[in-house]
Amino acid sequence: MSPRQSADDHSLGKASFFRRQLPFLAILTLAIAGVAYTNISHQSLVGYWEFLAIAMGVVCVVTEWAELDEKQARFRLMWTQALHWVAVLVAMNIMLLSGVQQLLPAPATSLVLLILLALGTFLAGLSLQSLPICFLGLALALAVPAISWVKQSALFLILAAVFLIGLGMTFWPRRRDAHPARSERQTSEAPHDDGL
Repeated sequence: MSPRQSADDHSLGKASFFRRQLPFLAILTLAIAGVAYTNISHQSLVGYWEFLAIAMGVVCVVTEWAELDEKQARFRLMWTQALHWVAVLVAMNIMLLSGVQQLLPAPATSLVLLILLALGTFLAGLSLQSLPICFLGLALALAVPAISWVKQSALFLILAAVFLIGLGMTFWPRRRDAHPARSERQTSEAPHDDGL
């Protein structure tokens, strides 16, 4: 095999890997965007989380479909995933009941729905024995404390950024002025044109 063919095979392998991971990255991005929007707007996105649960169920079926050859195994995959994600949707809708909503503010509701989505994703990954789906469930679960930490630490992060910018501005002019003797010496040593 020539080096060019191996390089082409390697680039095709990388492209295929990223194409397989794209649905998982899309779900993770949509989930984090949903929580960020809820934290900013202070409104709960009811249909959004249900859509993400249905989309995750579709991703689970589509990613595992090619691995199964038998019609009966594919039928079992569809029904087990449908029942699994219906259970997740029921749990989400229980959290969205008006009596429960009175106990939780909108950002907390979104975090609870994200945890339910993460738990459903992780359990789906376990039942399908799929490492990427399990990892996505863990990433969704870790997004909850990360989002709450960023929200609580936002003032600290802003103050730290302002401090670093101020520190840089304080020392930046001094670095240029630190060697004035050298710059004067270089200009005095430059050849002068006396008109000869």
